[in-house]
Amino acid sequence: MQAPSELPGRPEHLTTRRERPRPCPGEPAWPPLGRRQAALLGLTALGYLLVVAAVLLDTSLVDLDWRIRLYRPYEHWPDLQPLLDNWVVAGQRGPSALAAFAWLGWRARRLGRIRPLLVMGSALLLLNLTVGGVKIVTGRLGPHYAHYVGSPELFSGGTIFPSGHTANAVVTWGVLAYLAVRWRRTGALLAGATAWSVGLTTVYLGTHWVTDVLAGWAAGLLVLLSLPLLEPLVHAAEHRLTRRRTAATPPSCGPPPRRAPRG
Repeated sequence: MQAPSELPGRPEHLTTRRERPRPCPGEPAWPPLGRRQAALLGLTALGYLLVVAAVLLDTSLVDLDWRIRLYRPYEHWPDLQPLLDNWVVAGQRGPSALAAFAWLGWRARRLGRIRPLLVMGSALLLLNLTVGGVKIVTGRLGPHYAHYVGSPELFSGGTIFPSGHTANAVVTWGVLAYLAVRWRRTGALLAGATAWSVGLTTVYLGTHWVTDVLAGWAAGLLVLLSLPLLEPLVHAAEHRLTRRRTAATPPSCGPPPRRAPRG
């Protein structure tokens, strides 16, 4: 008697979980997101859309921007400004990316794999594409260009929304925590504290609105939550690059092998 899985004409969707083929060793499973991660990704995307809509529709959330702008925190706590002028560099794309790639390059050499570099590169590429697109569409200017409440020039070709410093801090330091093995939880706490403080620093310095920072946090978190979805592409790219490097490696020029004695 034939087994149920071997009966002719049985639809594929009726096979049990035990009968379904398992992925090969080393091949990432698909889909890589669980229910909790997918729900968090959806809620973050919804929050991001709500902030964008609130800015474009000039809702009460924009009133908070003006209150903080008119309050001028840098005038109430001027002693913090020299320190925070340097700290905001932690969210600047160039210095933070150089520091991250330098450490990841050392780790990739130690592990003999290029996956850490590929993960960071793909995350920054996705961040630039998504955040850059929203910046171009909104065209918002910073608080320093606001001459009076509700001034119309705030949407005249600027690139301030969402905050690139904030989103970059979330992604750069968050990817380092994502790639960590032993210290992942500690790294996540440090990355969250860094991104949170960088966003508030830009508000203190008056270079960003509050809604810029809120959108930057959401945009960066969306990229981090999407990293498991990019793992199959990273795995395929690493496999292809490794094969090319192996094929291009010339054979070692050592002494010829000795012949085995007869008999």
